[in-house]
Amino acid sequence: MVTTVGARPMAGGRAVSAAALPTAQVLRDLQVPEGGLSSEEAARRLKRWGPNAVHSHRARAWLVLWHQLRSPLLGLLLAAAVVSYFVGERSDAVIIAVIVALSVGLGFVNEFRAEKTAQSLHAKIRHRVVVLRDGRPQEVEVSTLVPGDVVELRLGDIVPADLRLLQTAGLECSESVLTGESLPVAKDTAAVPAGTALADLSGCALMGTVVHSGSGRGVVVATGAEAEFGKIAAGLSGHQLETEFQVGLRRFSMFLVYVAGALTTSIFIINVALHKPLIDALLFSLAIAVGITPQLLPAVVSTSLAAGSRRMSRRKVLVKRLVCIEDLGDVDVLFTDKTGTLTQGRIDFMRAVPVPGTSAEEVLHRGLLCTESDVDGQGRPVGGNPLDDALWDSPAAAAQRPVLSGWNRTGVLPFDHERRMVSVTVTDPAGDTLLVTKGAPETVLERCTEVPKPVREALDAEFAAGNRVVAVATRPAHLATALSAADERDLRLAGLLVFLDPPKPDAAEALGQLDALGITTKIVTGDNPTVAAKVCQDLGLTDAAMLTGTDLDAMDDERLTAAIRDTTVFARVSPEHKARIVRIQRKTGGDVAFLGDGVNDALALHAADVGVSVDSATDVAKDAADVILLEKDLGVLADGVAEGRRIFANTIKYVLMGTSSNFGNMFSAAGASLFLPFLPMLPSQILLNNLLYDTSQLAIPTDEVDEEQVRRPAHWDIAFIRRFMICFGPISSLFDFVTFAVMLGVFHADAAQFHTGWFVESLATQTLVIFAIRTRRIPFWRSRPSLPLTLTVLGVVALGAALPATPLADVLGFQPLPTAFFAAVAVMVVVYLLLVELGKRIFYRTTGPRGRPEPAPGHRHLRRRAARFSTVTRLPHRQALRRPPVKGPHPTGTTVSPHSPVPRTPSA
Repeated sequence: MVTTVGARPMAGGRAVSAAALPTAQVLRDLQVPEGGLSSEEAARRLKRWGPNAVHSHRARAWLVLWHQLRSPLLGLLLAAAVVSYFVGERSDAVIIAVIVALSVGLGFVNEFRAEKTAQSLHAKIRHRVVVLRDGRPQEVEVSTLVPGDVVELRLGDIVPADLRLLQTAGLECSESVLTGESLPVAKDTAAVPAGTALADLSGCALMGTVVHSGSGRGVVVATGAEAEFGKIAAGLSGHQLETEFQVGLRRFSMFLVYVAGALTTSIFIINVALHKPLIDALLFSLAIAVGITPQLLPAVVSTSLAAGSRRMSRRKVLVKRLVCIEDLGDVDVLFTDKTGTLTQGRIDFMRAVPVPGTSAEEVLHRGLLCTESDVDGQGRPVGGNPLDDALWDSPAAAAQRPVLSGWNRTGVLPFDHERRMVSVTVTDPAGDTLLVTKGAPETVLERCTEVPKPVREALDAEFAAGNRVVAVATRPAHLATALSAADERDLRLAGLLVFLDPPKPDAAEALGQLDALGITTKIVTGDNPTVAAKVCQDLGLTDAAMLTGTDLDAMDDERLTAAIRDTTVFARVSPEHKARIVRIQRKTGGDVAFLGDGVNDALALHAADVGVSVDSATDVAKDAADVILLEKDLGVLADGVAEGRRIFANTIKYVLMGTSSNFGNMFSAAGASLFLPFLPMLPSQILLNNLLYDTSQLAIPTDEVDEEQVRRPAHWDIAFIRRFMICFGPISSLFDFVTFAVMLGVFHADAAQFHTGWFVESLATQTLVIFAIRTRRIPFWRSRPSLPLTLTVLGVVALGAALPATPLADVLGFQPLPTAFFAAVAVMVVVYLLLVELGKRIFYRTTGPRGRPEPAPGHRHLRRRAARFSTVTRLPHRQALRRPPVKGPHPTGTTVSPHSPVPRTPSA
């Protein structure tokens, strides 16, 4: 039997147990009164059972620390430090340990801050559900659901908990996330035999599944980790698949591993062959490996993403995973719906257009009756669609409310995207039953026995004016509670309901912003072609080519590929059409974003490289999206794209700088080892140099980015990075060898003074070169760096120059340098920067703008996307992802609901 709320849930699963019992007994066992739980009782149960959550995105310090400690190079360095300690080189061992600790500490602080930022972003994403409490329907947070709550289910809802169904109306749920069944499963309220398998629980709606069609009502029998979905989620690992940005980072890191391995091995062999101490040669080689590796690249990336996400949050853009910010910057084609994006999204009811012999009041009255939403104490629909809300809020509806009180709804056939209409049966005060149908004019008029010519003319006129129109039709019916599509026949047209949704005043400007960013915007809408054309005309898109869903059906993929290029508007398209358009566009190259907020957008959101939705969207749309806009505005999206490109540009600054200057320094060290009787620089000094250099680069995320770098997408290009390293690295080495000549030939330096001189010069050149490398502008002073970056870089150079004169000099193996040496270094720095400017002019002129690099094999589909795929779909039924509108859960906050991301396992 079902356990009561005062006992622990049954080991066999509450949903399985509840499905075997009549609904009346389930309600008694859960102590649910007729009007649902009271708010006070719900609060008590929430305190007892905890939030309805299966997973939380929390910043875990130990996990962040492990990310910093798992570097193989770091392990080798620590091992070498231990060895050197026991062979007598104790000062070097302590210095290496301190420097490694500082490096790990810097990385830990920055990555932990980034994790805290991600946690705060997740806390801003909310999901709500309609429940029956205090005797009336009301919307509450999904995470506050408790056993005994009575929940309403509608098309596109993600089932928020395990429910024993109490009422159904054509309800079907997509359950592939749990069972792997690719087809929707019909639901009813009948009890099933005890011990029935999970896939056959027709009397239950299970957490994480999606309402594919119809509607229903159910009582919560299990929440959070006690739900069937929660039990599975709790047992999965936390690994997430990589985005394209992460793949690029990994490929770049592997490139550095090869370079570092080759240099380290050759330097070690050379030093051993020259009979230098084995431990010194080992430590020096390892220090070289660390020196060429941008150790703080993860910290710089984390800092950039965290700072960028905070800026994007202030601009009303939320990202589910920080790495998706860069993916947003990659976008060069955007498909967007029309309503609320190009139009104001504030739908207003304008008028009712009756057929001859019917009054406008009657049309309005029938339209108000025909809603699938439950109503509150004032008769207002709760959680209704925008058209119903606009109709109810209109002044004309106020006079109809007293009349509505005598009518009772006895049956509902909910809206779906195939029929594109909703039907209800209602009884009037006299007891007569009426079927009322409301929906898209094209589909409703097909089911009417007669459509007067004036109505068709009025419909065409309203479409031409850019208005949204809903048709209302009726017929007498028998008293029934079960409706089917076959009942929607032989209808008598009552009239039309006309709504106004004008273009946004700033929509044209927002389109201009996206165009300035190199993004092509295309409109994909289920609305009438004439309405879509009128909106485009109002926005100045007078030459916008258009295709309809019917046109798409007549084209194969090859023809559609060519047609998409020249088409701006796709009208009267289905969810499958939208997804097909996006998939085909992706095959042509470039990153594709899709912006949508409805159930019918879920497939396209899945198919896009970057799915974008809004905070007011349906659950299934928010679940499918990577990015959530707190305001449905293309201008907000343009800000997000620009921010993503700034973050990538700043990351690449560090990469180009680190690879070129570090490669040059390490190449210099390898060359110097051939003719010097001593090591060019002590291992501890190399590590200190690298630490100070990296510290100066931690301010890069604050840097300004040139406008021209934001205008077009930029992508990881390992070949470009390699060419940059090979071109600019030798320039750095050239001045290192000049320093060697000055130290030995002019100042006759011994080993300690040589170490000191090269330390100061190499730190100054490789740090100050950021001012030249950070911009493609020539000369570099035409681009102004940020103040924090300027102060940090100059501060590190000053600290490096001052260290030989401090009490730490003896410990670090430094000696004071003559004043003339600093004058020589100043001259070398100036000449070095000028030579880099000359190199930039030649390099960028010969390299030129490069096309998008090809992704790694299988990569573009690999990124279909940990932030969106439910791991449970791998158990083992990935085919479920090809059916609408199934999706796995996603983040809703620090305490996360069933819509939150469960731990992920990588997919093949």
